[in-house]
Amino acid sequence: MSEERPATPPFGRLLSLPDGYDMHYLEHGTGPAVVFVHGSGPGVSSYSNFFPNYKVIAAAGYRALLPDMLGFGWSSKPTGIDYTLELFTSTLGAFLDKLDVRRCVLVGNSLGGAISLGYTLKHPERVSKLVLMGPGGIETRETYFKMPGIQRMVSEFVGAGFDRAGLKKIMEILAYDPKFVTDELVEMRFNVFKTQPKEVLARMIIPDQSPQLAQLRCPVLGFWGIEDQFCPPSGYEKILRAVADSRFIMYSRCGHWAMIERSEDFNRNVVEFLKS
Repeated sequence: MSEERPATPPFGRLLSLPDGYDMHYLEHGTGPAVVFVHGSGPGVSSYSNFFPNYKVIAAAGYRALLPDMLGFGWSSKPTGIDYTLELFTSTLGAFLDKLDVRRCVLVGNSLGGAISLGYTLKHPERVSKLVLMGPGGIETRETYFKMPGIQRMVSEFVGAGFDRAGLKKIMEILAYDPKFVTDELVEMRFNVFKTQPKEVLARMIIPDQSPQLAQLRCPVLGFWGIEDQFCPPSGYEKILRAVADSRFIMYSRCGHWAMIERSEDFNRNVVEFLKS
């Protein structure tokens, strides 16, 4: 199987979870654990979400862990099930348990933001800090499905499918400037997309967690692109009003990928946040 796997995204290690699923992950550096939780969409992997970031964080003295959530990257992609927040948070917890990571920082983008929030709300003692980029899970399903990016992505992904050119068009609405959607990035996401069942998006169920935000006690650093077409940028205010120790950095001319589109500034601010 491994001999047939494309060269990108890079393959690291597979971890067998107690429920029978395999979770793929990359690891870089040593020190306190910083866990990167990627977003949703066709062909996503942790590497394709965080390739400009994780080595910088590791070089600052941290153990960067990049797990692929179920249904994404090189992890198991079960069919015939709902992809629920409980599924994502429980398998993330099982992953951390297997690596004996008792406390960590979670860095979550989009769906990964929703997962990071959900896991922290369930296990506050295991998360020291949160970094969120355009997080999901803080609006109603109806609100998200009114967003132009989600409408287009779901219709394409759940429909007949698309080729590399079609995938590139979808990816270009994730970033404000299409220059960030390189041929290399399209190729690595297309390689994963070919292995994904339609249930990954068609049966994804993520609740609105905004009523629970006030329960968060750990420090939160957030980033949001004002041109985000997937998660309403106004969501930052919900977190700021609910969480006493929180701050957000808003970027002009930036879409859904703050960690890619503003990678240098993002990396610098995250390192400062981790060390503060």
